[in-house]
Amino acid sequence: MARNDVWTREQTIVAFYYYCNIPFGQFSQNNPKVIEIARVIGRKPSAVVFKIGNLASLDPEMKRRGVGGLPNSSKMDKQIWEEFNEDWNKLSLEAAQLIADFKNEPLEVAINIDLNDLPKGEDKLRVVKTRVYQNFFRNSVLAAYENVCCITGIIMPDLHIASHIKPWRIDEKNRTNPQNGLCLNALHDRAFDKGLITILPDFTIRVSRHLEEIESKEAIEKYFLSYNMKPVIRPHKFLPLPDFLEYHNDVIFRK
Repeated sequence: MARNDVWTREQTIVAFYYYCNIPFGQFSQNNPKVIEIARVIGRKPSAVVFKIGNLASLDPEMKRRGVGGLPNSSKMDKQIWEEFNEDWNKLSLEAAQLIADFKNEPLEVAINIDLNDLPKGEDKLRVVKTRVYQNFFRNSVLAAYENVCCITGIIMPDLHIASHIKPWRIDEKNRTNPQNGLCLNALHDRAFDKGLITILPDFTIRVSRHLEEIESKEAIEKYFLSYNMKPVIRPHKFLPLPDFLEYHNDVIFRK
């Protein structure tokens, strides 16, 4: 796809995909990922940074923080933003396929899926699709929190998990929605999944009374009770939606 002064829909979708997947503070024309994106879609790195700034101006959480992007978003930018917010699954898959098309590579190669354990035929397509969703969700959530655990503040990406607030198996539509995610370390991710901790719609942590019944009092105090009713660290983009937090409180949390 040849470069010209007008961004195509395909280029804009890819730019939006990477807006979601890279921490906002790392968008610079010298960032190797930005340079790679620019090469793939046939744009200059400075143009990619400018486009991402336009997309950031549409992000409500960026505006709330006073770090919104450039106020020059186009009609197409707004259309792409609205499409992603209406159907994250469809557009995360579409973006991944576009990246593969731009690179002239199979989808599983373009998004770095391990080829050794893939089945064949329709099962392969199903697994690839699932991994596209998982990759997009994980990268988008961790980027939104800039790889900081929202409960502890720990910055150790190897220990972090992009936790679904409303579980994957429960809400197919929002499996890849970054606003259905939290960046948690492995311990608190497991506790969140089991309903031993939750996050209230006002973004404070609530610890289940069931933890108080566990014999290892000192460890429970240190790793759980000390965070009770403390505020979480909010993401720089894609703030969790109250509906998801309320679901976790009402259905999963062990009060």
